[in-house]
Amino acid sequence: MLKRAGALFGDSEFINVHLRSTLSAWGLGLLIATLIAVPLGVLLGSVPIVNTATRSLVEFLRPIPSVALIPLVGLILGLGLQMKVTLIVYAAVWPVLFNTVYGLRDVDPVAKETMRTFGFGPLAVLWRVGLPASAPFIYTGVRMASSIALILTIGTEILSGFGEGVGIFIAQANNDPSGTGDVLAGTVWAGCLGLIANAVLVRGERRLFRWHLREERA
Repeated sequence: MLKRAGALFGDSEFINVHLRSTLSAWGLGLLIATLIAVPLGVLLGSVPIVNTATRSLVEFLRPIPSVALIPLVGLILGLGLQMKVTLIVYAAVWPVLFNTVYGLRDVDPVAKETMRTFGFGPLAVLWRVGLPASAPFIYTGVRMASSIALILTIGTEILSGFGEGVGIFIAQANNDPSGTGDVLAGTVWAGCLGLIANAVLVRGERRLFRWHLREERA
């Protein structure tokens, strides 16, 4: 299994077609989810009336499994990059959204009141205190979303069974009576992608938010 997984590293079709397709969908979906979730989380976390008005809708949509939407999204958008990105965005937006809201709620009220005492308005307080203090929470949400996005990318590819991607490679190998080695090798690659993505994001968190980690240890 490991020998076959290593051999795939030199397989130009696997690297340039399947692996690139999976990484492209994963990266694009995670980026769009972050760009949607952070502003929306800031709105919900800083404007209580908006949070109250949308709470029922959010709580209704959040439990819906993204995998259950594959047939519907496939009928509307077809099988391809658009379908994968749409499902990734739907699944990855929630951890970033809720971590942004929780991060804003965890901001030190003394710091906010001090800013207001010196005459700063709500937007200035949000920009100078709220967002910097909640940034570690937002980053943690992105790290959690990255794992969810990768799982959903490969899972969607396996269930769709058509197109390009590591999941497609696994699904097609599974249909071959002699493809057990490729199935296991593809699974190893999927696991390695998750480990590498998480390691890179954890390293970035340690470099960007050393002050926050020191506060947690204290």
